[in-house]
Amino acid sequence: MKDLLSQIRQCTVCAEHLPLGPRPIIEASENSKIIIVGQAPGTKVHQSGVPWDDQSGRKLREWLGVEEADFYNVDLFGIVPMGFCYPGKGKTGDLPPRKECAETWHEKVFRSFKDVELILLIGTYAQQYFFPKDAKNLTEKVKNYEDFLPKYWPLPHPSPVNRFWRSKNPWFEENIIPKLQKRIEEIL
Repeated sequence: MKDLLSQIRQCTVCAEHLPLGPRPIIEASENSKIIIVGQAPGTKVHQSGVPWDDQSGRKLREWLGVEEADFYNVDLFGIVPMGFCYPGKGKTGDLPPRKECAETWHEKVFRSFKDVELILLIGTYAQQYFFPKDAKNLTEKVKNYEDFLPKYWPLPHPSPVNRFWRSKNPWFEENIIPKLQKRIEEIL
């Protein structure tokens, strides 16, 4: 796994499309128990090199009920985004993750894990990649998370941009988050 992560961190496959240049962000070990599959790093994470080192990360750790020390322990949490580099700015937020990352690296990374107990699919891009034939939208997948257990747990993105979704769907933080925290605690 260490050699693979080193190769990924040196990847320049889509460099010509990246406004800030390549800086692949991925953290994992072959022993990671829970894999977090998000979208792609934002500008703050691109600068720091630390995944989920932003407001979205704080909200995600709150949802999971974990402290930073556990969250960044690669034997507990592997962080494997759909796109490893900052993709650039779009009209209403960041551009979608570059497809080259998942196409080039995901199969190799996921084959390297020994005993994953749960994969958290954060946002539409991750959910569409893992369930390309599932017609449910994000809200339906999140609401019906039990359909994807025991291996997967679909979640909305914890970005501040999604405040509207969370306010429109209070059941998520009231009903789903306590169950998610219980499952995370059981695994850890």
